[in-house]
Amino acid sequence: MDPLSDVLSLLKPRSYAAGGLNFGGAWSVQFHRHEGIKCYALVSGRCWLAVEGVADPVRLTAGDCFLLPGGRPFRLASDLTLPPISAEAIFAGPRKGNVAIHNGGGDFFLTGSFFTLDGNHASILLGALPPIVHIQKEADRAALRWSMERMREELQQQQPGGFLLAQHLAHMMLVQALRLHLAEGMRGGVGWLFALADKQMSAAINAMHRDPAQAWTVQALADQVGMSRSTFALKFKATVGSSPMEYLSRWRMALAGDRLATSNDPVSVIALSLGYESESAFSTAFKRIMGCSPRQYSRGGTAIDPDQRAQAAD
Repeated sequence: MDPLSDVLSLLKPRSYAAGGLNFGGAWSVQFHRHEGIKCYALVSGRCWLAVEGVADPVRLTAGDCFLLPGGRPFRLASDLTLPPISAEAIFAGPRKGNVAIHNGGGDFFLTGSFFTLDGNHASILLGALPPIVHIQKEADRAALRWSMERMREELQQQQPGGFLLAQHLAHMMLVQALRLHLAEGMRGGVGWLFALADKQMSAAINAMHRDPAQAWTVQALADQVGMSRSTFALKFKATVGSSPMEYLSRWRMALAGDRLATSNDPVSVIALSLGYESESAFSTAFKRIMGCSPRQYSRGGTAIDPDQRAQAAD
C-alpha cells in the first residue's frame, strides 16, 4: 500500500454517523467540540462556515467538500449575524430518514459523516491537517460530485442497506478529500503528509512503509531517491519535521502497537518482524516512544502517541 493508505488502515477510521441537513430560509446552527474527523459535502445551496480559533469564516457553495479534523466547535449559517440553534435541537426536530429538516427544507442540502480514529495514533493524521480542509477547485469538486449525489440519494430514499452504503460513500469521500488536499493544497508545509507531495521524500517514506523491517540507514534511503546522504537528511528533516530514523522508529512502533492490540503474536515475533534483532532492544525502543512497555500496551495500558514524543531515534 501507499503511505496514506497505510496510515488510514492503521487508524481504522470508522463512520458511525452519516446523515444530511435539508434547510430552508434563514438559519444558523452551532456544533459542539468533537473527536475524530467530520467530513461534509455541500450538495446544493450556500452557507458560511465559522470554526473556533480560525479568524475568517469560509464561504461555501454547492459542490464544496470540507473536513474538520481538529475537533473544534463550529457554526454553519446562511447568515452569521443570526443567533444560532444547537445542532442537537436540529437533529431532534423533523427528519426524513437520516436527513434533518429545518424551516421546511429545499434551499440547502449538506451530507456529512463523523469518523472516529484509533485513539493511540490519531495525531499521526490529525496533527498533519489544518483546522479546515476546504476542497473548492472545480476539477476537484467534479471528482467528488458523484459520491455527493449518491450519498444524498441513499440518505433520502431509505432503501434496504442504504445506511451501510452511505457509510461506504463517506469513507470514499474522506479518502478523496485527503488525496485532493494532498495534491493541491499542501506544498510548503511541514509533516509526513506534506512530504508526500514531494517526489523524493514520498519515495523515501514509501520505501520505509513498504519494508519497515529493512535495516534502513540514512545512506540507504538517500540512495533510494538518488540524493547525497547529507542533502537527503537535511531535506527530510525540513519537510517531514523529524529525521529519517525518527520517522522510521515512530512508524515501526505504531505498527507494533496495532499488532499488540489486535493479535496474539508474542512480543518476540513482532520485534523480529519490524527489524529488531532482540526482544529487549525492541522493548526499550517501544517504551521510549510509546511511553509504556509492550506488555503494558497489550493489556490496555496508556500509551503516549508517538507524534507527541520529541525524541524517537533508534
